[in-house]
Amino acid sequence: MLDIEDFKKKINEKSRLMGIDPGKSRVGISISDENRKVATPHKTLEKKDFKSFKEDLNQIIKDFSISGVIIGNPIKMDGSTGSSSQSAKDLAINVSKHFSLPVLMWDERFSSEGSFKIMKELPINTTKKRKTLDKNAAAFILQGFLDYLNK
Repeated sequence: MLDIEDFKKKINEKSRLMGIDPGKSRVGISISDENRKVATPHKTLEKKDFKSFKEDLNQIIKDFSISGVIIGNPIKMDGSTGSSSQSAKDLAINVSKHFSLPVLMWDERFSSEGSFKIMKELPINTTKKRKTLDKNAAAFILQGFLDYLNK
């Protein structure tokens, strides 16, 4: 895992990034455009075991020529970390070990809440909203980083 400045040095000027919203059983995935301006929800992966999860990530990395990974870090509202943050850190370490890509953890305190508020306005039922929550939260995380990167 890298800090922001090292991460910025390791990614190409025109390249796609992948955002990850880590969860216990589901993991949201988002992808940026090549100019790193807009994050788009991509899919939600079911986390069965790390081997199949790794294969799914590898396919996405190949399909979209991903050059860096942003993983949401669920820091508590008071700024402290807990078991969810440790799980996200473990995921970041595993992704770093298995893929030769720069990995950065990004504060995701408001990602699920922000994602749900945005979806609240959409004319779809609650079941569909819940199914898309993880990938939308991943887009919210990635968009937060992209906005920081482009300021």
